[in-house]
Amino acid sequence: MTNTFLIYGANGYTGELITRYAAERGLKPILAGRNEAKVSELAGKYGFEYRVFSLDDTAKLDAALQEVDMVLHCAGPFSITSLPMVKACLRNKKHYADITGEISVFETCAAMHKQAVDASVMVMPGVGFDVVPSDCLAMHIKNRLPSATHLSLAFYGMGRISHGTQATMTMNVGRGGAIRKDGKITAVPAAWKTREIDFGEGVTKTGVTIPWGDVSTAFYSTG
Repeated sequence: MTNTFLIYGANGYTGELITRYAAERGLKPILAGRNEAKVSELAGKYGFEYRVFSLDDTAKLDAALQEVDMVLHCAGPFSITSLPMVKACLRNKKHYADITGEISVFETCAAMHKQAVDASVMVMPGVGFDVVPSDCLAMHIKNRLPSATHLSLAFYGMGRISHGTQATMTMNVGRGGAIRKDGKITAVPAAWKTREIDFGEGVTKTGVTIPWGDVSTAFYSTG
């Protein structure tokens, strides 16, 4: 065990925040990405090692994974970048986590569950704001209301979004929304429904449906 991890896409907005967070806590990740100038500059700032490779360079990708126990994948859009990294982690028996919020990625990873179990590899997409907090809320609601048959989640106050999130939103702008009905993910128009949401303490907001990652993950988390 090397007790270290690789941050791929470290020079992106969220990747850089994670890199700084790791440095503040004395962690020593290896930074990686495609842009040597930016990755090397960031690595030099914190005294970290770095590697430069694209996800289609299998030899360099595999070599980098052999140096670590886990990959934290931060390079979006994840609908394009996630699968080659997940496959590499399974191939090299390294744990995988990413910061996606894309339903298609959650579903793809769920379909690879048996492969991950057979390889003794953790595959955990969505470890950022998408979808850990809302997934925990879904489980809390399930535990408090075990006989419930429908689930609606709402949140507000996300603040600034990253460049990668903007790119994903732009790519998906024409795809509309999604819900899970009768156990199946179903396409619906964008902003399919609105609802007045009481967030407590006198805060009421008009909510609009979005294809949030929980459309996929809550199905598995809540049974």
